[in-house]
Amino acid sequence: MLERLIAYLDSIKARDPAPRSRWEVLLYPGVWALAYHRAAHWLFEAELFFLARLINHWSRMVTGIDIHPGAKIGRNFFIDHGFTVIGETAEIGNNVTIYQCVTLGGTNPTNGKGGKRHPTIEDDVIIGSGAQVIGPITVGRRARIGANAVVTDEVPEGATMIGLKARSTLVPAEEWMKEFMPYGTPCDDPCEEAREVGRDCIEKLEGELKSLRNEIAELRAAAEPSQRSGTDD
Repeated sequence: MLERLIAYLDSIKARDPAPRSRWEVLLYPGVWALAYHRAAHWLFEAELFFLARLINHWSRMVTGIDIHPGAKIGRNFFIDHGFTVIGETAEIGNNVTIYQCVTLGGTNPTNGKGGKRHPTIEDDVIIGSGAQVIGPITVGRRARIGANAVVTDEVPEGATMIGLKARSTLVPAEEWMKEFMPYGTPCDDPCEEAREVGRDCIEKLEGELKSLRNEIAELRAAAEPSQRSGTDD
């Protein structure tokens, strides 16, 4: 168990440059929230729902993170800073990183059936600050959810989602194959290539416009002598 704890703390240090030691990581609210959740989830699975909720409420008070006891969470889950909400039927894979103020929320069960209401987050996903992932959707392995994105549709493996409503930036495979991408957002704009193509088109149009203006000026200059001679007659 000690080896697993050390491996978990080291996995956080690998993703966060701030702590100088494992002892600092032990003070992180996300670490404590996950520890409380493990106990609450064990009680939830044993159908001791009141005790599970009691631990959940205590955890929320001391960490600012609300993880429903029913949520299923894999290994090396890291919540950076906190103020995160994770719903009852959410499922989170291994090595997932979530930044502050993220919601893994559910849809409104208007048909009276609870069922699967919250998202499934597969391995190695990174969710940026303030993102909202809503409904029984799947966020594919190694996907990145940008800051403040609102995701309500399935996310393909390796995609980066940005905006409200979130859309894919179509990050190439060599980008998403990186082991870790801080804040779930590439440092280089993945649309830069498309922007360069647009810039080239604008420059080409400006060149053609300049050429047309020169031709018009030459035609006007050629027409002026004939107009003058016609006036003299």
